[in-house]
Amino acid sequence: MQHGKSPRNLLMSALVAGAVALLSACSSTPDAPAKVEERSAQPGTATPSTQGLSTGTATPGNVTSAGTVGANSNADGLDPALRDPRSPLSKRSVFFDYDSFTVKDDYKPLVEAHAAYLKRAPKARIVVEGNTDERGSREYNLALGQKRSEAVKKVMTLLGVNEAQIESVSFGEEKPRNPASTESAWAENRRADIRYVGE
Repeated sequence: MQHGKSPRNLLMSALVAGAVALLSACSSTPDAPAKVEERSAQPGTATPSTQGLSTGTATPGNVTSAGTVGANSNADGLDPALRDPRSPLSKRSVFFDYDSFTVKDDYKPLVEAHAAYLKRAPKARIVVEGNTDERGSREYNLALGQKRSEAVKKVMTLLGVNEAQIESVSFGEEKPRNPASTESAWAENRRADIRYVGE
């Protein structure tokens, strides 16, 4: 009986010694197993930042949805629906009336669709780029473009998107979609564009 326990005890001792060696390797011991552990530790280093990103989500359900989005994402980490012309997520521009930064009712469903996606994918980041037509001074147009980008950001944050996921910038009149000096061209240029980081 004791003879049978002795090999088990030796096996247990060997397993414990192996576990201790592995734990020692994690504390940056410069032997060969440490290199293996350092490589496997790299994904673990992402955990704190992942947790930091998740703090903006309101419910555990968002984590599940984010996992679903991740499962359907491309190599760049973004959902293919962002590029699918049949998806509302492929529409990226919110247009404004002359000298206005109010998000019109016509564009609220578009903003809501992007907000819902951002809530499901807490790692996704966007830049909202405010633009104006050529009329007015450069300074005025930069300020108006900023108000337009911030108006879209505000709607999204009111819908529950983590503010850290959205950056708002202004290009003023510098990036016209249509360079002509006509009413229809100006209407195309009065907009805020939604750009996903990593696209």
